[in-house]
Amino acid sequence: MRSITINLREEKLLQLQEIAGRLGVSVEVLASLSIEELLAEPDEKFEIAAVYILNKNQDLYRRLA
Repeated sequence: MRSITINLREEKLLQLQEIAGRLGVSVEVLASLSIEELLAEPDEKFEIAAVYILNKNQDLYRRLA
């Protein structure tokens, strides 16, 4: 596993520490889980958008076929 270093403004670090404390996890675990969730999100948004567009244009696609 590789690691990264990020720079945060003091107030953002304090917010992160507060949230991690409420959840009972370390700042590192909270950051890692947040990044994993963010990386998984674009696929879900793409699928939702694709379904929306396909449904919206269903009549057009049928006429073009």
